[in-house]
Amino acid sequence: MNASYNFDEVGRLPLPGDNVAVATRQLDAGTIIHYQGQILTLDYTVMEGHRFAVKAIAPGEALFSWELPFGVALQSIQPGNYVINKSVLEALSVRSLKFALPAAPNFSDQVPPYVLDEMNFQPAAALPAYQETRTFMGYRRSQARGVGTRNTIVLLGTTSRTGSYVKQLAARLQGQLKNFPQVDGIVPAAHTEGGTEQPNNLALLLRTLAGFIVNPNVGAVLIVDYGIESVTNQMVETYLREHNYPLDEVLHRFLSIKGGFQDNLNIGEAIVQDWLPTVNDMERTPESISNLKIGLQCGGSDAFSGISANPLLGWIAQELINYGGSASLAETDELIGAEPYVLKKVRDVETARKFLTFLEEFKERTSWHGANAEGNPSGGNKYRGLYNIYLKSIGAALKKDPSTRLDYAIDYGAPMKESGYYFMDSPGNDLESIAGQVASGCNLIFFTTGNGSITNFPFVPTVKVVTTTRRFELLANDMDVNAGQYLEGVSMDELGKQAFELSLQIASGQRSVGEKAGHSQVQIWRNWRQTDSSQLDILLHAPLPTGEPIAIQTDAAADPNPFRFTLTRHNGHRASDHIGLILPTSLCAGQVANMIALKLNKQGLGQPEHLSRFVALAHTEGCGNSAGQPEQLYARTMIGYITHPLVQHCLLLEHGCEKTHNDYMRHEMEEMGVDPSRLGFASIQLDGGIDKVTRKVETWFADQLSATGPTTKETVGLEALRIGILSDGSVTDADGEQLAKLTRMIAGEGGMVVIPENSGLLSKPAFRNNLFNASNVPPSLAYGEHARLTGCHIMETPTEHWVETVTGLAATGVELIIALVHNRPMQTHPFVPMLQMASEPAMQQTYPNDLDLLLTGNPAAWTNQILEASKQIIEHSYTPRLYQQGNIDFQLTRGFLGVSL
Repeated sequence: MNASYNFDEVGRLPLPGDNVAVATRQLDAGTIIHYQGQILTLDYTVMEGHRFAVKAIAPGEALFSWELPFGVALQSIQPGNYVINKSVLEALSVRSLKFALPAAPNFSDQVPPYVLDEMNFQPAAALPAYQETRTFMGYRRSQARGVGTRNTIVLLGTTSRTGSYVKQLAARLQGQLKNFPQVDGIVPAAHTEGGTEQPNNLALLLRTLAGFIVNPNVGAVLIVDYGIESVTNQMVETYLREHNYPLDEVLHRFLSIKGGFQDNLNIGEAIVQDWLPTVNDMERTPESISNLKIGLQCGGSDAFSGISANPLLGWIAQELINYGGSASLAETDELIGAEPYVLKKVRDVETARKFLTFLEEFKERTSWHGANAEGNPSGGNKYRGLYNIYLKSIGAALKKDPSTRLDYAIDYGAPMKESGYYFMDSPGNDLESIAGQVASGCNLIFFTTGNGSITNFPFVPTVKVVTTTRRFELLANDMDVNAGQYLEGVSMDELGKQAFELSLQIASGQRSVGEKAGHSQVQIWRNWRQTDSSQLDILLHAPLPTGEPIAIQTDAAADPNPFRFTLTRHNGHRASDHIGLILPTSLCAGQVANMIALKLNKQGLGQPEHLSRFVALAHTEGCGNSAGQPEQLYARTMIGYITHPLVQHCLLLEHGCEKTHNDYMRHEMEEMGVDPSRLGFASIQLDGGIDKVTRKVETWFADQLSATGPTTKETVGLEALRIGILSDGSVTDADGEQLAKLTRMIAGEGGMVVIPENSGLLSKPAFRNNLFNASNVPPSLAYGEHARLTGCHIMETPTEHWVETVTGLAATGVELIIALVHNRPMQTHPFVPMLQMASEPAMQQTYPNDLDLLLTGNPAAWTNQILEASKQIIEHSYTPRLYQQGNIDFQLTRGFLGVSL
């Protein structure tokens, strides 16, 4: 017998003028719903958060939610029909569903374009301000800097190249905090940007770094560079002073790393230890809440975000503005389609124009990369009822209350100087958008989520608001506010007052759940490669490499090389190392993966008998990036790591709401002929939060290790070597000749050598002419592609960035990377060992404690020296120096066409 319900038990109509309703629980096909005197019978199973019609909709007629259009009917839609579009059908096709879906969509993504009527524009008046004020306990900085909600020492890398330095320095200093209770943290602000010579995001990068430095939550800041990057300390300081940022009102120092990594860690540690007493003497004082500037964000959104959580933020923002405070709405592409709502009340026509200009510029930028801004919704968004950008945007815009006036539209990271409601230009990528709000001066972040996003920022507390009670109860240890109470009858005024009081307590020092969890991330709006569409057609239709090894010259008269080394074998798996890999499927799962790996290593699970260690590969992708080629590049590289010979056991950890979730990765593996059944899968959101998913991951690895057989050892020769060779600058003739000789030896014996396309070796005649039979040799592997065949390969490298190059190179399956250093030693890979060597005397003299091999004397002897050093690393009698010192990084490229969404 089919279930029967009153509408209020199972559905929600956002506004009375809507013609479709939101299912508040999963409803089976055939369910009967009593609605306003009519009986609706569902034709298909409607998932929680998905929509069904409550009125008849004719072909060509608009579908409405919040009384705004989000699509057009392709056919007659009757009351009770499941409303679904093409992109959601495609997104659900890779999920493991136990019920049938419609064979075809019944509406298309289409809304009328918004046109600003300037002739009849009427400026909106601000709401009356409260006469009284309220206070919180904050850190008074200066009039220009404002009041902090936290007192943090920030270690800021100007570019990604010093990211591993500030992370390692922060780790070394954590033990000091117990002696300085007024210091809320010593945190690294490491990011991915500035690693290329002429980044297109240079202006916003400088503006963001400047804003970080003077944010009122910063008690002191150490700014670190090498002095030769595309963004240097000098450039940052010049920007700060030319744009009148109050630099002299914050305790700071600019440090340029010269010489060895360890020596500079000692220098940085001494600077911070010197600061600690001064920062600890800073005290909280009662301050007006007009000094609060809040960033409004949403991530892992669902169909209820625009019904409960986002309107709650709109209530809080307007209440704060009434007291003289400020609020910032962001995520430009997540307001496409919501223009009529956002611009219903605006301060002046100039602000309305600027807002619309940001939207148009965003659309243009994405078009240069073969993408469209409307492609923002993730697989998790669609799974939980946000069918397209228009529905997502309408719900996101509810972070602005209907009574609130839009006062300002500002650039990414631009300062918020006056009280009021702001819109800040930024991508929908949560972390990239939050970084801009922090740079603008926000000292508190409110983050709404349907799925249960766990995002936090290092020095600005994040208050997480979840949309439904069921999801709040599942993730109670990771969420601050249950906005689902509104769906159950609590008034918005009552819920708003409760959340507002909590926000004042957190602003006054009470730790948010995210702060208690102890993880955070920084990501600045990533560089975009294209500045027009002139190369688009070529890039879109570029053929993929064949995967076949490249023909090279042979040493026919050479005697067999006597080089031998020992590998271990586990369950038929032969490799030079055996690691347990936790691979996050998106940026939002990265820091949790790191935390779990750290815990498992402290436990020593399976070590050293079956595994040498656990490794997590935290990265910045999988959330807000364009589909198509960039997503294929991402999936290919991820699968390169899943199938890497050094990986004994691998578990994929999803956040739960990303574009590239576990089901997506399963689908991609099956498409590429990789068996996913040997892998583990876990979900931070669906498994119940950080604590529960940690236990699940621990149990899965323990079960795998209990079934691992005995270890045996094998002695092998050059045929078993799988190495990558790269260089970071000019190459001498001697370098080129000897590395060509090394490549011939290894490939000639049946081993594998992979060279990145951007390596200086390939432009050196001494290398190229001594190795290849042709002058123009195209790449044989795509970026991050697992090499199926041994021999000599060149890997496509659509990046200038050292770490992105190494990340792709390691994914090909190499077990050792030989790096010829010309400029300076660089970050190493998290688990593929990197032998860093130099032949130039100046390099050898400057970095004797960072380089692993100094090439001196007769070049004819260098090849054997390299092989001997490689043997020591492979057999674990020697660990590369910079790996030991923690100079480690990992970063996926977006290629030529990737762009933030």
